[in-house]
Amino acid sequence: MSRIGLMGSTALLAAVVLALPAQAAPQKKRAAEALPEVVVTADRAKPAAAPAGLSTPIGAFTLTGEPLAAAAAVSDDTAAMLTAIPGVQVAAGGGVSSLPVMRGLGDDRINVLTMGMAITSACGNHMNPPLSYVDPSRVGKVEVLAGVTPVSKGGDNIGGSIIVEPRAPRFAGSVGIDGLPGLQLGNGVVAHGSVSTFWRSNGNVFGGALNASIADADWSLEYDGAGSRGQNYKAGGGAIVRDSLYATQNHAVTLARRLDSGLLTFAAGIQDIPYQGFPNVRMDMLYNRSEYMNVRFENAYDWGKLDARAFWQETRHYMNFLAGKMANGIDAASSKGMPMYTNGTDSGWSVKAEIPIGKADTLRIGNEFQHTTLDDWWPPVAGTAPMMAPNTFRNINGGRRDRLGTWAEWEHVWSKEWSTLVGVRNDTVWMDTGNVAGYSQQDTNGMMVFNYLADSTAFNARSHAKTDVNFDLTALARWRPLETTEFEFGYARKTRSPNFYERYSWATGAMASRMISWTGDANGYVGNIDLKPEVAHTLSATLVLHDPAKKAWEVKVTPWFSHVENYIDADRKTVAGINYGAFPLLQFANHDAQLYGFDAAARAELWTSDVWGRFDVSGRASYTHGRNLDTHDGLYRVMPLEGAIGLDHRLGAWSQHAEVQMVAAKTDLNAARNELRTAGYALVNWRTAYQWRNVRLEVGVDNLLDQKYASPLSGVDYGEYKKNGTLGPLAGPGRSIFATAKVAF
Repeated sequence: MSRIGLMGSTALLAAVVLALPAQAAPQKKRAAEALPEVVVTADRAKPAAAPAGLSTPIGAFTLTGEPLAAAAAVSDDTAAMLTAIPGVQVAAGGGVSSLPVMRGLGDDRINVLTMGMAITSACGNHMNPPLSYVDPSRVGKVEVLAGVTPVSKGGDNIGGSIIVEPRAPRFAGSVGIDGLPGLQLGNGVVAHGSVSTFWRSNGNVFGGALNASIADADWSLEYDGAGSRGQNYKAGGGAIVRDSLYATQNHAVTLARRLDSGLLTFAAGIQDIPYQGFPNVRMDMLYNRSEYMNVRFENAYDWGKLDARAFWQETRHYMNFLAGKMANGIDAASSKGMPMYTNGTDSGWSVKAEIPIGKADTLRIGNEFQHTTLDDWWPPVAGTAPMMAPNTFRNINGGRRDRLGTWAEWEHVWSKEWSTLVGVRNDTVWMDTGNVAGYSQQDTNGMMVFNYLADSTAFNARSHAKTDVNFDLTALARWRPLETTEFEFGYARKTRSPNFYERYSWATGAMASRMISWTGDANGYVGNIDLKPEVAHTLSATLVLHDPAKKAWEVKVTPWFSHVENYIDADRKTVAGINYGAFPLLQFANHDAQLYGFDAAARAELWTSDVWGRFDVSGRASYTHGRNLDTHDGLYRVMPLEGAIGLDHRLGAWSQHAEVQMVAAKTDLNAARNELRTAGYALVNWRTAYQWRNVRLEVGVDNLLDQKYASPLSGVDYGEYKKNGTLGPLAGPGRSIFATAKVAF
C-alpha cells in the first residue's frame, strides 16, 4: 500500500465523490448563517437527543467569532493566537513560526491540520511548522483538543489535535465576515470583502490583509491576501534581540459550488517568506516558498453525511545566516556562509462518514492517507575543504514517509444523563531513505574531527526501511446529572511514529550535528534508525459547573495523567576525539516517561448597567509535570504553573480588555540538554476597541510595564552567546503599543 501512486488514488477518490451527489436526498438550499460572536470556551454538550456531542469533548476548546478576529488583527503568528486557551503554550521560533505545546507535548507530537492538510516540517530546525503556513486573517475556526482525543480527530500523535479551518464560503443571500449583507452587483451577484492593517511599536511590525469575494446563489470565488514585516524586537528594558526580524506574505483563492445538500470547495495558495530570523537557533531562514491545492466535498444523504478531502503541498526551503549572525563571526570561513536546502512535499486524502443508527446511536468511519517526501542537502562552500567542501552534504536523501489510517467510532446515548463514545484506529507508517554522504571523505582536520566518512559508511551499511503498525483507542463517557453540572472522563491510547530527523539524521561531528535542532537549545542531535513509536496512555476527567443558561458563569477543571511508553527523549553521546564544549551531542532514544497536571478555566458576569455597560471576569490556570522514568531527568520544554486573570468591559460599540499573565519560575529542568532556569514573571496587557458600522478600530499595549522576562519554553539566546560568550535564556518582547483598523463590506 505504501507504493500506491497518489495520482491514481486521488483520481479514484474523485470519481467516487463525483458519483455521490446524484444519490443525495434533496434538501432546500439555505443561506450561510452569520459568524456567531462567541468567547473562547469549551464546546457545549449537545442535548441527549443529538448523539453527536462526544465527538468534541467538553474538555476541548473552540476559538471563533470576535475573539478570533481580534487576535488575528494584531498577530501574524497563528500558533501564538492559541495561548488564550488553558494548557496551550508556544515555544519561540521565528516571528511567524513558533511551535505549539500542549500539556508538555509539542511540535510533531500534536496532530495539526491546516485547512484540512497534514503538513510536515521540511527543515532540520522545524522553521516551517504547519501553523506557519496559514495567516491568522484567513482562519475561521480553530478547534483544540488535548489528551483524550476521539480517533476521528486524527492519528499519529500523542499530544492532541489542533484543527484550523477557513471561513465558510459566502453566497448571494449570505452575510459577510462582519454580519454585513455585501454589495449588490445585480443579476443576483453580490460582493463581500474587508481590508485591515495593523502596527506594533516593538520591532516596528507592520502588516495588513485583504479579503474579497464575488458570488451568486450557487458559486463563490474568494481571494485572501496577507503580509507583514518586522525588525528585531526589543526585550524589556530596551535590549535588542538579534536576528528576530522577518517578512512574510500569503495568497489564497477559493472556488466553491453550493449543492442541494452540501458543498464542493477547491482552494489553492502560495506562501513566500524571503527571510525570518531565529534567535535561538544557529541558522536563519532566507527563503521559504510553498504552494498548495486542496479540494473538499461535503454532502448529506438519506443514510448520513460524507466529508471527503484531497490535498497536495510543496515547500522549498533555504537556510543560511542573516547579518546578525554573520557579524558575530559565525561566518569566519567564507562570505557565503553555510547554504542548506530542503525540498518537501505532502499529499493525501481523507474520507469520513457519519451514519445515524436509530435515535440513540451514531457510527463514524474514515480513512486517511498521507504521502511525504523530503530531500535535505548542503552544497559545498569554496575554500572550506574538508569541513564544508568539496562535495555536497547529503543529510536526508530521498526520504519517504507514507501513513495509511483507518478508524471507526461509535457513540451511544444511554439516557438523558449518560452518553458514551468508543473509537479504534490503525495507522500504518512506512519510512525509508537513501544513502548519505558528507562534505568530504576526510574524518579529521587538525584539531577538528568531522567523522563524515565513518558516520556515512555506518549509516549506508544498514537497511533504512521501517514499518510501524500503530493502534489507537479512545473511550469517553459523559454524565449530566443536573442542568448545571457536566462530568466527562475517559481513556486514550495514542501512538506516534518518529519523524525523518529523529530516525535518519546521521552526522556526529560537532558542526553538522548542530544543524539538527528544533529544540532551541543550540545542541547537536543525531538520529536513531531503531527508534520505536511513542505510545501514550492518558486518563483525564473534566468537571463543568455553570448556570442553567450557560451565560452568567462557568467553571471548568480538567486533571489529567499520561504514561508514555518509548517516549523519544535524547541521551548524551560521546565520540572519540571530538570535544563538544558547552553544547553536547545528543542521540534520540526511547524511554518511558510520565506527565500529569491540570487545566482550569472560569468566567463570570460581574455587573451589568444601562449606564456603565457590562463587566465580566475570566481566569485560566495550567500546570504540567514531566519526568523521564528511566533517567529520572525532567522532560524538556515543560511549562511550570501559569495562568491569567482578565477583566472585560462592553458598552454599546465600545469594548476593552485588561489582563495579567503570570508564570512561575522554571526549576524542574532537563539536565541532558542543559536546559536553563527562568525566573517567574507577570505581564500586564490592555486593549480597547470601537466598532462603528463597518469600521473597527483597536489600540492597546502588551507588556505594559516593560517587564524583562524569559519564557520557560523559548530556549537560549544564541545570538547573544556568539556576541559576548554569555549563555542565557531568550528574552521575550518588552512593551509594545499596537493599533489596528479594519473596514468590511
